[in-house]
Amino acid sequence: MNKRILSVYFIFGFLVIKGRAQEILTPEDAIRITLENNYDIRLAENSYESDQLGVSAGFAGMLPRVGLVLNDNNSTQSLDQTRTDGTERSLSNAKNNSLNYGVALDWTVFDGFGMFARHEQLQELEKLGGAELKKAILTNVSNVLITYYDVVQQQQQLAVLDSTLVISEQRVELAENRFIIGKASKLELLNAKVDLNTDQTLKLKQQESYNNTKIQLNELLARDSKTDFQVVDKIAVDKDLFLPELEVLAKERNPELLAQIINKQIAELELKQVRAGRYPTIIASTGYNFARSESSLGFTTSSSSHGWNYGFSVSLNVFDGFNQNRNEKIAKIAIDNNQLMIEQQKQALLSRLGTAFQTYQTNLGLIVLEHRNENIAKENLDITMEKYKIGTIPTIEFRTAQLNYINARLRHSEAVLQAKLSEITLKAISGSLSF
Repeated sequence: MNKRILSVYFIFGFLVIKGRAQEILTPEDAIRITLENNYDIRLAENSYESDQLGVSAGFAGMLPRVGLVLNDNNSTQSLDQTRTDGTERSLSNAKNNSLNYGVALDWTVFDGFGMFARHEQLQELEKLGGAELKKAILTNVSNVLITYYDVVQQQQQLAVLDSTLVISEQRVELAENRFIIGKASKLELLNAKVDLNTDQTLKLKQQESYNNTKIQLNELLARDSKTDFQVVDKIAVDKDLFLPELEVLAKERNPELLAQIINKQIAELELKQVRAGRYPTIIASTGYNFARSESSLGFTTSSSSHGWNYGFSVSLNVFDGFNQNRNEKIAKIAIDNNQLMIEQQKQALLSRLGTAFQTYQTNLGLIVLEHRNENIAKENLDITMEKYKIGTIPTIEFRTAQLNYINARLRHSEAVLQAKLSEITLKAISGSLSF
């Protein structure tokens, strides 16, 4: 017995030292690592940065375009000329050269307000990128938290199975002692050993599930899957969620609904750009040019010039086969479709929220019920254990009490987990999940 106690203390001390060496991963740490490492979030951040860079007057066509121009033409020809006074002249390998260079500016001064609509559209696309980024963050953070608390519950289940192993080992020891002194049959001892082996098998399977869930969490955190860690062995459930408040938050913050509203605004700006085709387009242009030419034969053998040029052009679509009307009607249909999609998204959102809230309330009730059942099962097991020690109850009755207690603890742990998952789901849908 002394050796066994020493072994237990040794194993316990080893586990404590090992536990200290492992990383203690809190939910806050998991969220922070997710925001830093998760690939989906990083991709969404890059897309959002691109959308931010796209918001500019230049992309909208509001700024002038300035360019440098250079043309250099050379030729070598054999020429024969007959002039008006009857004289003739010929020249072999005559060289000719013309050089033009300068700077040119074109500026669309007016295009039917289309450039302003395009600029607003770029701003809306930036907002859309922000909504997509928030969606990516909410989705991945909620997945990480769900997996994190799954690890917590798996860890709690391991603790339950550890405790039942202790009880089963005590039962085997009692059965051995009673068999030795002749107060129990060998059958009772064998049944105790079989049940102990069964509990050890359950623990091995639970350990496998626990390790696999930790690997999944490491994958979501975008870090080495072999990274070992421990989680905080506690699940705190927010029991104060209120459905009307969640519905208000969802209409204001849900990224999917926000994205749909932004898409409608983009469609309205698209209609403005289409309508710009009914107005004239005015383009102003100016530039400063240098020109020089040389010719081996002709009245002028060389010339050069430089100076400003400027002007403007006006174009107006008079008739295009009624395409303008058709394009405007198509743009209006797109706006109507977006409005319908907004209403559909709201209805689906409130339906998901209501369903998730019903599940949340049910799980809160189960927490209370299963906690009460666990206490009853624990008291029943304690009484049964004392009776079993003095030999007043059969083995099967003790095993039943043991299994009832184990199952009660597991159900309580599962109820707390499901309530926490319901809480995470509600906060993710309403856009109020803290990260």
